[in-house]
This record gives sequence, structure tokens and C-alpha cells, in this order.
Amino acid sequence: MPIKQISIFLENKQGRLAEVTRILGDNGLDIRALSLADTADYGVLRLIVNDPDRAKKILTDNGFAVSVNDVIAIEIEDRPGGLAEVLAVLDKKGISIEYMYAFVNSKPNTAMVIFRVEDPESALEILKSEDVKIKSPDEVCNHNKF
Repeated sequence: MPIKQISIFLENKQGRLAEVTRILGDNGLDIRALSLADTADYGVLRLIVNDPDRAKKILTDNGFAVSVNDVIAIEIEDRPGGLAEVLAVLDKKGISIEYMYAFVNSKPNTAMVIFRVEDPESALEILKSEDVKIKSPDEVCNHNKF
């Protein structure tokens, strides 16, 4: 159950982030999660949206460089050590995390973690075998689901 995430390459110049969010909003696309990383010259904006294929087309049509990647979303207990336990499971099985971002969930005492790995199918099987709560695209991308 990988989640589709869009990645947008942005020049580090004033107004580019605002432009992306305006375009998405004007087209009824809802941002469910985001991460922004930057270097001196450019940034990478990673987004989970309610319709990633449509978002990619709209942003590409507006001149942005956009890619779509599979990521995994899990729900963990929001407590000290909750994330460490899940990461230890993946580490023990040789799964390296390329990047991740997390946020406190609207469901009490839980957090949502989104991460990218080289082999999502293997990571999903490992997480399932350890009873980690894997979130579906519908749960992550639609309102009132997480």
C-alpha cells in the first residue's frame, strides 16, 4: 500500500513556495502533509495531496519540475521511543530510510510517519510482520481519515 508523494524542485527564490500552494489550492487540491528541504540554489518540496496524479499534471503545466514517488505511511504511538522501535525493526532487516517526515496525528496519542525506502515492498512486508499499523492511500490522502 505505498502512498504516492509528489516532489517539486523549486528555485530558492521568494514566492516559489507560495506559488505552488496557491496553484494547488486554486485547483481544489488539498495538502495533507509536506516536507521542504533546501540547498543554496534549490529546494525539494515533498507533498502528500488528495489527488497526486492531477497535482503533478497541473504543476507540470505551470512549469514546475515534478516527480511522483512511492512512500510508506505508518501510524505509531506518540510516546518516547515509539519511532525508535519501528526504525529498529527496519534497521535489523537491512532496510535503509532515504528520508522521512512525521507529524502528530489528529487521533489522540498517535503520530503519522511518512518515509521513503529503496524497496518499499520489502519494507511493507517487514512492517506487516511486526504488526506496525500501515496507512492506506485513502486513509492518508482524504480528510477525516487520520
